[in-house]
Amino acid sequence: MYLRTIASAFALLALVSGCGGDYGYEGDPYKDANTSTSKEPGGPQRSNSSVLGDGGLFGSVLGNGKKTEGGTGIGVNVFLWRATLDTLSFVPLASADPFGGVVITDWYAPPETPYERFKVNVYILGRELRTDSVRVAVFRQNRKGAADWADSQVAATTGTNLENEILVRARQMRVAARNAASQ
Repeated sequence: MYLRTIASAFALLALVSGCGGDYGYEGDPYKDANTSTSKEPGGPQRSNSSVLGDGGLFGSVLGNGKKTEGGTGIGVNVFLWRATLDTLSFVPLASADPFGGVVITDWYAPPETPYERFKVNVYILGRELRTDSVRVAVFRQNRKGAADWADSQVAATTGTNLENEILVRARQMRVAARNAASQ
């Protein structure tokens, strides 16, 4: 029953993650300029005609024939995806779904605190590099006895701090990619 509920939740998350819209406002500093829905002649265009975008499985394409930033065939922003994997590289992964934008780590016990372990779930919710495009859930357990683990509270800022680390790394990767492309 429990596994069926989890499987249903992930299926619903995968379906909903394909939905999206342009919720940014004019002058939004975190809005990715290459995924604008501008209707200006010669400006970048985006069509919601496919779940995977105009380019289908192998990347989305702007109206001028250039690939969009982050369009590598995965269903989420490539910089957020890579930054998530880079930020969580010290933790073993249990699952990583680039099309649904879900990264689930296995339990990790830091060497400094072997009687405490953590698990992280990251949900990338959009194709744009924005603050509301990534959500992190952190779970913590403490050892209770020889092999038993009990759930513990996680500081409210832990998930937010991880989200910020992922966003900072994603922006660094985007700047590096733009610099490499301009040379």
